[in-house]
Amino acid sequence: MRPNSVAIVGASETTELGKVPTMSQVQLHADAALNAIADAGLELGDIDGIATGGHNPVEIAHYLGIVPEWLDGTSVGGCSFMLLVRHAAAAINEGLCTTVLITHGESGRSGLGRHGSSIFPSLFQQQFERPYGVTRPPTMFTIPVLRYMKQYGLTEETLAMVAVVQREWAGLNPRASFRDSITVDDVLGSRMICYPFRLLMCCLVTDGGGALVLTRSERARDMRRPPVYVRGTGESGETPLISQMDDFTSSAAFRVAGARAFASAGISHGDVDHLMIYDAFAHLPIYGLEDLGFVDRGEAGPFIAEGHTRPGGSLPLNTNGGGLSYMHSGMYGMYALQEGVRQMRGEAPAQVEDAEISVVHGVGGMFGASGTVVLTNVA
Repeated sequence: MRPNSVAIVGASETTELGKVPTMSQVQLHADAALNAIADAGLELGDIDGIATGGHNPVEIAHYLGIVPEWLDGTSVGGCSFMLLVRHAAAAINEGLCTTVLITHGESGRSGLGRHGSSIFPSLFQQQFERPYGVTRPPTMFTIPVLRYMKQYGLTEETLAMVAVVQREWAGLNPRASFRDSITVDDVLGSRMICYPFRLLMCCLVTDGGGALVLTRSERARDMRRPPVYVRGTGESGETPLISQMDDFTSSAAFRVAGARAFASAGISHGDVDHLMIYDAFAHLPIYGLEDLGFVDRGEAGPFIAEGHTRPGGSLPLNTNGGGLSYMHSGMYGMYALQEGVRQMRGEAPAQVEDAEISVVHGVGGMFGASGTVVLTNVA
């Protein structure tokens, strides 16, 4: 895609976040969609493209009363929305549609109207991993992180610092699920889930959603809200089997998606003012910082522990509080994108001063897929 040819003109989350026992999953999609469309100053009739992950886009279109000209239901886990931004930009540039609505809604905590997995089922997993007890995210993600800890000397204390720093950002965000400060001792003293992950190293389980509206940049300048341009994108996938990663200490999908996004945006690491890295578990920002090339291999844990990503640090990371403290209804990518948009609009609760470029990076499954989006407020 051409840098800045498409812009995000509407962005909003559901009216309520956290525990929403009054709304089903499809209602959460619709609530976020209506909020985002209103944010753009548009009406339902202006939408001619629908995309969503983890839910049938035809059902979302039908529920909203839209007969679209373009659909995308790519579902590769929590980073699906990064991929959908990329696909929507391509569709708009190709003239397949003019205005795309990307929705997310998930009743992760209340379980109202939730159906099935957010990722296509893998026959390989059924045959080769699940019979041996590798069944849920905590039992899957422990495999690579234990190798990383052994190879690079990452300590439990340093891993715990990821959660501590995320909570510092959450403390600045009135919408965050958990805002009270925590210490390394608090993290290491929390309930063991699956070694080395304690409770406070694991993502939240919440209800909520969000939506984005995208259109051509020429149209975006006439919209209600300041446009946030899609400057670059990348996507990739490695394997649905975490046991078959080429290197347990690095994600091939991360490396490919990130490099493609940086190249298409024409930026270097020094250009990045703000960074969002999917943090369903505490080790993911460590992998992301290294695989995106911000630090060398084995250096990300100390980089975070030394304060470089915390408020006032040189590389503001996960400024909404992340999946560990802000929101995580099951597919976190939409919330990371929402924060990237807020930062580029200059309206985030913990606003990064003079930020012009935000990189939003996601993971799908257990290092199975990845998507990266570069956002900017500079035309």
